[in-house]
Amino acid sequence: MTPQPELPRVRVGSPDGVLAVVPHLLGFHPASSLVVLGASGPSGRVRLAFRYDLPDPPDPALTAAITSHTAALLHREHLTTAIIIGYGPGTLVTPLADAAREAMPGAGLQLQDVLRVQDGRYWSYLCQEPSCCSAEGVPFDTAAHPAAAALTVAGLPARADRAALATTLAPLTGSGAQAMAEAMRRAEQAAARLITRTGPRALDTPGLAAVRAAIGLYRDGGTISQPARHARLGLALTSLRVRDDAWARMDPEHRDAHRRLWTDIVRRAQPGYAAAPAALLAFTAWQSGDGALANIAIDRALADTPGYSMALLLRDALAAGIPPSAARLPMTPDEVAASYADADTAAASG
Repeated sequence: MTPQPELPRVRVGSPDGVLAVVPHLLGFHPASSLVVLGASGPSGRVRLAFRYDLPDPPDPALTAAITSHTAALLHREHLTTAIIIGYGPGTLVTPLADAAREAMPGAGLQLQDVLRVQDGRYWSYLCQEPSCCSAEGVPFDTAAHPAAAALTVAGLPARADRAALATTLAPLTGSGAQAMAEAMRRAEQAAARLITRTGPRALDTPGLAAVRAAIGLYRDGGTISQPARHARLGLALTSLRVRDDAWARMDPEHRDAHRRLWTDIVRRAQPGYAAAPAALLAFTAWQSGDGALANIAIDRALADTPGYSMALLLRDALAAGIPPSAARLPMTPDEVAASYADADTAAASG
């Protein structure tokens, strides 16, 4: 789901304009998907965009669940108007379109249009005028529409598909991957020696300092290129104390810098070290209203560490359609430090 907190104002007044905007709202060109745009107010400005996979084969129970979930999300966000677009063959789209046309008006929701898109053409389930909605469909070109260019310039690119978006978090390959593997091996050896000398919490203090310094560097426009430093950051973030301190510093004012930081670390993370930075990236993407990237980051975290609790928590929040305004910091850094100090005290006294 992609709530839209700060969309640039691009006016579209036709189906081809709407279809040009959709890939930029999602971050990729959808396929085999049902996309819902929710709007409110006299301007009809889009406030919410979310997507479902098309049930294949059609499934009445899934169709009913999607329709109910759509209505619930729109109502919760106080949205009164929707555009529904199915990307795929009529055999898969029409059952969902028919269910929406039947259920939404009764739920107090106005359907501005219900479209089906396939092979560069669209059909409207609401338009009955052959002069503008022929049986052969209406050809369109999203890339040629001015709205697509405007949104790209505004920093909302559209990748070819969801897989292309996922490649932005893909692990490094080649010499870069080899350098990171060697750097992580050395970092693990150094960490083992330190823990042997001073105990299991030996990495917390240097880990906190390293992650805080990285956050500050990226906020100042900098970047980290040294494999050894990335390895130390990945190792440090396996500590929940360090991860939670970083989480508490995810001020949305700096979300673009945070996205760069966590993306850099995720791409360089060795197996077993990607879950924490990927979950932090998911939180940052959620703050930005980028539900597609948030879900891909969650997938990355859970593929690395199945059952990772922060990733599961964020997945539940996104599935429930909770808006970015709710992506508040769980605690301040001081509160995080105090909570761990209290836990240490309790453990020592117990």
